[in-house]
Amino acid sequence: MDFENGSVKLKTCENTLWAHISGEIDHHSARIIREAIDTSLTSLSPDALILELSGITFMDSSGLGLVMGRYKKASEAGITFTVCGVSPRIRKMFDMAGLDRIIDYKEDKK
Repeated sequence: MDFENGSVKLKTCENTLWAHISGEIDHHSARIIREAIDTSLTSLSPDALILELSGITFMDSSGLGLVMGRYKKASEAGITFTVCGVSPRIRKMFDMAGLDRIIDYKEDKK
């Protein structure tokens, strides 16, 4: 699904839902991404959700909310949640918000 200034591509592999997010995450785009991921979580009932963020060029607090909300939704459904491809700048933002204490990070897509 493409949106202004970015996109989210969803795919499944071995009962894992991958959300490849690129471009900017702001108030408007976060809503679109959230709806796309949540719809897929509900319809597919995967065992795991992985947010792949290497294509992110900008993220504000709406992006933090997007990630925290998907973590909460996945946790409540018993779905493993992982974030990968986080740039040093965005990782610093996540760590300042305390996400490093609750979210599983992977360095790459492996």
